[in-house]
Amino acid sequence: MIGRCTGKEVKKVAYKITEECISCGACEPECPNQAISEGETVYIIDPDKCTECVGAHESSQCADVCPVDTCVPDPEHAETKEQLLKKWRGLHPGEEPAPGTY
Repeated sequence: MIGRCTGKEVKKVAYKITEECISCGACEPECPNQAISEGETVYIIDPDKCTECVGAHESSQCADVCPVDTCVPDPEHAETKEQLLKKWRGLHPGEEPAPGTY
């Protein structure tokens, strides 16, 4: 994907959960890729499974449901929307992405 104004490839990123997580668990069942699990003190997101909900939803569900806004983009895991869709297809073989999600 090319940015309209800059001509540079637009990067999206996997999400992460910050240390401010209150471990309420609201995010875990919302993840269509089962990327979220309970860690030792806070929930964690597996960046190898996180597609920022590309392929499943129009927005990142973990961020949408988090009551304390601790699900945030992780700049250490930047990927293009095309890479995220490819990852989603690998996690959901034989399925088609939902319309409007990629």
